[in-house]
Amino acid sequence: MSSVDLRLEVVVLPVSDVDRAKGFYEKLGWRLDADFAFDNGFRVVQFTPPGSACSIQFGAKLTSAAPGSAQSNYLIVSDIAAARAELAARGAAISEVFHPASPGAQFQPGASGRVSGPATNHATYSSFATFTDPDGNGWLVQEITARLPGRVDPATTSYSSVADVVNALKRAAIAHGEHEKRIGAADPNWPDWYAAYMVAERAGTELPT
Repeated sequence: MSSVDLRLEVVVLPVSDVDRAKGFYEKLGWRLDADFAFDNGFRVVQFTPPGSACSIQFGAKLTSAAPGSAQSNYLIVSDIAAARAELAARGAAISEVFHPASPGAQFQPGASGRVSGPATNHATYSSFATFTDPDGNGWLVQEITARLPGRVDPATTSYSSVADVVNALKRAAIAHGEHEKRIGAADPNWPDWYAAYMVAERAGTELPT
């Protein structure tokens, strides 16, 4: 039985200075979707991160939450080092890349359970970096290279950026090299193998060998 689609499209951030927050997210290169102000003092500003299906909103008379109280908002990337470098270049005071030595350490700033550097072999879901906006709303950048089963519709394969496609091709190339070692010959059908690998990796289903 099918259910009604419920698409999460907007997350509201509480801020104290709308123009300051707007300037910060503009500098990050996020797309400005709206900035509507009304005579009664209500104002809503919306931005969308590159490649994201979900946007953020902030403004005046938009939420009663305390400024800076929105924490651990996820930004998913396929290359944590490249993402960190770009965010830093755009003015975000972002942490060094780290991985948690103990469960949940990624959510605890200054925790001793955070180990410098990416996870071993860039294990998916395991490498992070953090930064905050001017009000202290916290962002958690997480590297995901392969999804757990059931997280993506296997009938739909999509990538949000050229960089994501490039990184997926690189991972497929490495895996295909191991495949050719196993069969002891060059694989003339490598495009088919690459395609099968990339679709399976994206959907979290069994990878070809």
